[in-house]
Amino acid sequence: MSVAPGAWMYPRPRPGHLREIAEKIEDATGLRVQILGGKLVMSPTPRGKHAGVVKQLRRQLEAVALPDGLDVYEVSSIALPEDPDDYATPDLIALPVEWEEDDDWLADAGDAALAVEVISQSEKSRDIRDKADWYAVARVPVLLVIDPRKGTWALHTHPDNGAYRDVLPGKFGESVPLPAPFGIEIVTDGFPVYGAAPRSPRRSAG
Repeated sequence: MSVAPGAWMYPRPRPGHLREIAEKIEDATGLRVQILGGKLVMSPTPRGKHAGVVKQLRRQLEAVALPDGLDVYEVSSIALPEDPDDYATPDLIALPVEWEEDDDWLADAGDAALAVEVISQSEKSRDIRDKADWYAVARVPVLLVIDPRKGTWALHTHPDNGAYRDVLPGKFGESVPLPAPFGIEIVTDGFPVYGAAPRSPRRSAG
């Protein structure tokens, strides 16, 4: 998922100005910034196993016949239409191919057919629930959450009134049945599971 180890949130400044602040932080630090629930959420570059899961997912989706006019993209953000600030950047997102010709940096949430979030090693349960609710509010029809901490996945469908009505849980080794318009199964056998969180190197006493 996009909120990685070391991520944190800042209180909300004046509405409508957070996106400008987020852009400045990204330029200055290289962190990936999102705005969820009116709060800045910053995350460092994903670790190797996180990137490996995203790579495997993308290859599987690109290897099948996706619905006409759709393709999968990384590092593409979608906006919440009713909010002047909120936007999220899923690990993978299925959007119309016209997105490739768009000069804007925010896609319309109504165009998203699928969003995929890969959970980071230190992510909290509350953060995961908040993110799922955000996608439901944005009415993204299918949200796939992959959790390499526990070797599990959850397929969220049918957003309604700010929540997903149906959540199908599963474990690595069990295929994910993506619903229409995809109608395909994602194989999870090769997804890596996180090991112990690496510790920061200690400085020796001088």
